[in-house]
Amino acid sequence: MTVNGSISFWYAADGIPSPRPALAQSTTADVAIVGAGYTGLWTAYYLKQARPELDVVVLESRFAGFGASGRNGGWLTNSITGGRDQYVKTHGRAVVGRFQQLLNETVDEVIAVAGAEGIDADFHKGGELTVARNHAQLERLQAWAKEEALWPEAGTQLLSAGGTAERVHITGALGGLWQPHCARIHPAKLVRGLAAAVERLGVRLYEGTTVTEIAPGLARSMHGDVTARYVLRATEGFTANLKGSHRDWLPMNSSMIASEPLPAAVWAEIGWEHRDTVGDMAHAYMYAQRTADGRIALGGRGVPYRFGSRTDTDGATQQRTTELLTAILHDMFPAARDAAVDHAWAGVLGVPRDWKATVGLDPATGLGWAGGYVGTGVAATNLAARTLRDLILEPGSELTTMPWVNRKVRRWEIEPLRWIAVQAMYKAYHAADKAENRRQGPTSFIAKTADKVSGR
Repeated sequence: MTVNGSISFWYAADGIPSPRPALAQSTTADVAIVGAGYTGLWTAYYLKQARPELDVVVLESRFAGFGASGRNGGWLTNSITGGRDQYVKTHGRAVVGRFQQLLNETVDEVIAVAGAEGIDADFHKGGELTVARNHAQLERLQAWAKEEALWPEAGTQLLSAGGTAERVHITGALGGLWQPHCARIHPAKLVRGLAAAVERLGVRLYEGTTVTEIAPGLARSMHGDVTARYVLRATEGFTANLKGSHRDWLPMNSSMIASEPLPAAVWAEIGWEHRDTVGDMAHAYMYAQRTADGRIALGGRGVPYRFGSRTDTDGATQQRTTELLTAILHDMFPAARDAAVDHAWAGVLGVPRDWKATVGLDPATGLGWAGGYVGTGVAATNLAARTLRDLILEPGSELTTMPWVNRKVRRWEIEPLRWIAVQAMYKAYHAADKAENRRQGPTSFIAKTADKVSGR
């Protein structure tokens, strides 16, 4: 029987962590960080590494890793959220090329720090593979490959159908684009290890402490206030819950399933020995990994957005979403058709109005922030954290000159406009994918399932 929710599959083996104490009374600190996901924990880690004497407090509404950091697909990859083109217009080719190199290096930074801190998060650096499964997708993939050829920093390689199959056998794959700067990870193991690491450094981590308002020098919660010179927001998909931030970032839902462990005979048929992370060129794309214990964990969009920027609590997803993701799993990997789906779950990610991540600090007020990763934050959170560290301790460093720093982003529209916009966008995505799959033929099973799931 499929477990639905319970935060995510990544907590199934060890269970939900025992809660740390909540904030007992108002206190003071040098730095207050709101949110104990990757962004908040990495920021606390690098601040304490640089200045051990700093008093750093992290406030978390539930437990460290409750949000996207404990629910994501486990892609530690080098993506520049929202692409490079706009940044080239504002900052020039050289700066954007360096930004890409920094994100490449961040993949290795995370692995190295985890090793130094004794964090075993099932790392396997096998690269990232994006596949095309119909002719329209192949045309987009080839066009993308031409664009990527102008960016040797990214290290991408265009693969034929045969070259793609050498890495993993995916039904109907006509070609692929592969890049080496990506590692498969176990998300919850990484965030749990980070939480323990910052506590060893002397960071005060309070769980079960919901911050309701952030203001200059102040993080306000129901348990008391934290007064600090710097207050940093690291709330990602839950940012809309903060007073005054309801329209800053849209909480977008993403859902996942995990199969039961597959037998050796099935893996022999599928291949996937390199453990690449795998995505596709569909408009409503999927993403997947081969887990360390021999499962396929696969995700995609279910119900993308809840009216009024509402967020979930325990990670439960809709039955029709589970059915759609299972259909994708079976269609791409028919050898796994007999495998049960052990777990399904969902979570929210932060989406800025321009779909580009930001990191920044107002030195006058001491208010800082990082996020809006649009689902590509596992590596970016680390670079963002080091950037926040430098904005506080070393203004003018190379990291503080990157294009995502201190960007001003237009706020989302009021309801019902943003709900209508998101629904229309994903309706168009699914319609386009359905049409392309029908023209292709072999993947028409997915088109039929999409009809059922969307109610069309």
